Amino acid sequence: MKLTLQLPQTFTDEDLAYASQIGVQHVTVGSTGGGREFFRAVKGRVDSAGLKLTNIGNTDVHNMPSVTLGLADRDQKIDAYIEHLRAMADIGMTYTTYAHMANGIWGQDRKPTRGGALARAYDQGSATGLWAGTSYSAAGFTHGREYTEDEIWDNFAHFARRVVPVAEELGIRIGLHPDDPPGVALGGIPRCVASSWDGYQRAFEIADSPNFGACLCLGSWLEGGDTMGRTPAEAIRGFAAQDKLWKIHFRNVSSPMPNFVETFIDSGYGDMKGYLQTLAEVGFDGILIVDHVPQMVGDAHNPWSWSIGYVKGMMDALGIPTS
Repeated sequence: MKLTLQLPQTFTDEDLAYASQIGVQHVTVGSTGGGREFFRAVKGRVDSAGLKLTNIGNTDVHNMPSVTLGLADRDQKIDAYIEHLRAMADIGMTYTTYAHMANGIWGQDRKPTRGGALARAYDQGSATGLWAGTSYSAAGFTHGREYTEDEIWDNFAHFARRVVPVAEELGIRIGLHPDDPPGVALGGIPRCVASSWDGYQRAFEIADSPNFGACLCLGSWLEGGDTMGRTPAEAIRGFAAQDKLWKIHFRNVSSPMPNFVETFIDSGYGDMKGYLQTLAEVGFDGILIVDHVPQMVGDAHNPWSWSIGYVKGMMDALGIPTS
């Protein structure tokens, strides 16, 4: 497994040294806008530090209301996504994550978890959304009207028809991220594509490609609980059997919907050690990141140190090698 540390767009040489010091060999870098020159510079710096780059994110094209909702500029945004794929291929990247939820991640409030560490919380009915600098209120419609599930699916199909052939041409795999939170209509927009096992299977059928698969965020899957149609372990086995399991977001939550708080890995309701064991059993060799870490006192590296260290400890206990 490629245990990977997330770094911000403004990462420093000290951040690269920190990655090496905590024992990871891989990093992923987030960005807004990205672009070929930026990607080349990132790849050069990571390589020079003796690390391996697994992915570069680009929030401009990761989760696009224009595409999800079929707005007037959707084809321009899809063009930008295709350019993102080409920029990835330019530096030898073979994987990227895509989300098809139009108004972002909901639950921007912070609540205390163990020891008072603050973490994202979601309360159904009062949660707010946030994506790419835009906030959405729980009241009314986020994009002017109510949308139907058929519209969301049709827009996904339009995206897949344009993008998947390019991904195949470039040798890039696209992993679909679960809706966060899944299964509910928020601000008048249903979350139906990546909110259940059956939704994923329909998306795979539409994409009809070995290059379109799953980024399995265990936190989002746990948020959905029984409504996902498979347990996290069953989803791991099922996606792996389809050769469509390429990235894992390794995080835990306090409970399934309608309310949850993101927790430390060892204090939510998910069996994280069991999921690691299942990943080992199916031969998972993709990217594994810790994600949405609770805010701890002290240095900003502390929550990442704790989380990566905990995962490494479980891997060592289970005899799971990291690449």
